[in-house]
Order: sequence, then structure tokens, then C-alpha cells
Amino acid sequence: MQIPLEVTFKNMERSDAVEARIREKAVKLERFAERITSCRVIVEAPHHHQLHGNAYDVRIDLRIPGEELIVNREGSKNPAHSDVYVAIRDAFAAAVRQLEDHAKRTLGH
Repeated sequence: MQIPLEVTFKNMERSDAVEARIREKAVKLERFAERITSCRVIVEAPHHHQLHGNAYDVRIDLRIPGEELIVNREGSKNPAHSDVYVAIRDAFAAAVRQLEDHAKRTLGH
């Protein structure tokens, strides 16, 4: 990546373990697109439910030459996202799919 990874936590405490997992996942994105110019990840715990726990939202903004890819995984739409690591995994899996689709488009498939 040309610009260092930016990780932001909203409505929650910063976590070294969560940030480390995000950094691991971000490095793996470069396998699918070598020319990622920037990556910004926002992890947010928007609601505090006593019965259901936190539902984490994860947003990934990727910039590649000529395009910006945005992945949003909203915790309110997936009960499994009460685990921040599951929310991160799902968001990065969606980012990989978008990068693969972009590669296919640019190759003319």
C-alpha cells in the first residue's frame, strides 16, 4: 500500500488485538490487488443493547488506481456481528470479492 493503513474505532475503546487482526487482513488484500493505494477501516459499535450485545459495523474504503471500493457490513443486519472478529472477517471477505470482480472487469472478462 502506498499510504499506510488507517484504522478508526467509533463508540468503542481502541483494541490492540482488533487492530492487529485488521492489519493481518489488510496485508492479505494485496494478494488480490497489488496496486492498492490506500485502505481505511472503521469499526463501530453503534448501539448498546443489554440483551443482544453490541452489533459491530465495519466499513472498508479501498482506493485503487481509477476507482474507490467501499465495503459496509452493518451489524444490525447480521446477528453474528455481535462478535467484532466475525464482523471484520465478513467485511474483508466482501472486500476480496470486490477486488476479484474489479480484476475481472479490468481484464475484460
